[in-house]
Amino acid sequence: MMQDKIQQDNDLLFDGSVWCNLDVALRSVDQALRRRIRPSELTVIEWYILRALYEEDGRHASELARAVGRAATSFTPNLDKLQSKDYIERRPDAADRRAVRIFLTQKGHDAREEVLENAVKVDREMRELFDAGEFAGFETVVRGLQILDNLG
Repeated sequence: MMQDKIQQDNDLLFDGSVWCNLDVALRSVDQALRRRIRPSELTVIEWYILRALYEEDGRHASELARAVGRAATSFTPNLDKLQSKDYIERRPDAADRRAVRIFLTQKGHDAREEVLENAVKVDREMRELFDAGEFAGFETVVRGLQILDNLG
């Protein structure tokens, strides 16, 4: 059973340091995701950006950065790369000339099925590692960790 393998093979590092072990776990998930999206020309962050645009196309760049957990101040190179690959385009905001909205191109729309299908596969692979109760507890922890920077 997978649960037994998890217990046997993965001792927590640094006396169970939460941040360190979370970082190691995130890198493991990141590698699994990279393997899943490798056939495409997308990076993981580009994949996240597309997923966010599938939920709401035409977001402001700063909103999009927040949606994928990145700082708006360092987000422009990610958008530049996606635009150079012809997945997105920038358009001025009609209501605020200083702002830019990000829209999917036809190529971005065409990638939707593959991107979302891979998302489902990666999520399923992670869920299969745990029983339903354990995974529900994990989701609670993740929700809590997502607000840490708001706590001050």
